[in-house]
Amino acid sequence: TIPQKGKSVELNVSNIALYQRIITVYEGNELAVTEGKILINGIEQESYTFSMDYYFMMGDNRDNSADSRFWGFVPEDHIVGKAVFIWFSIDQAKSWFSKIRWRRLFSTIS
Repeated sequence: TIPQKGKSVELNVSNIALYQRIITVYEGNELAVTEGKILINGIEQESYTFSMDYYFMMGDNRDNSADSRFWGFVPEDHIVGKAVFIWFSIDQAKSWFSKIRWRRLFSTIS
């Protein structure tokens, strides 16, 4: 689940690592897990409602990028730019020269 403002998720010891950075760093809460119980600001919680929108960001080098797969979801207020055009695009299923998607090169993104 990609966190959205106003959306709630169930919290448990299995998924708390996925949302821990969001709850503590980006949304400014204190988080503790003791004896299998999740405490947010000292109160036991079974769910959490996000106060901001978040995004999954993928790097431009899919196979070798530090992106959301590495550092997690990005809060909306951390986004400072917007993609404008596609400068290169390939189809991995095709062979050498025919793998270049010529129609997409230098095309704008709407």
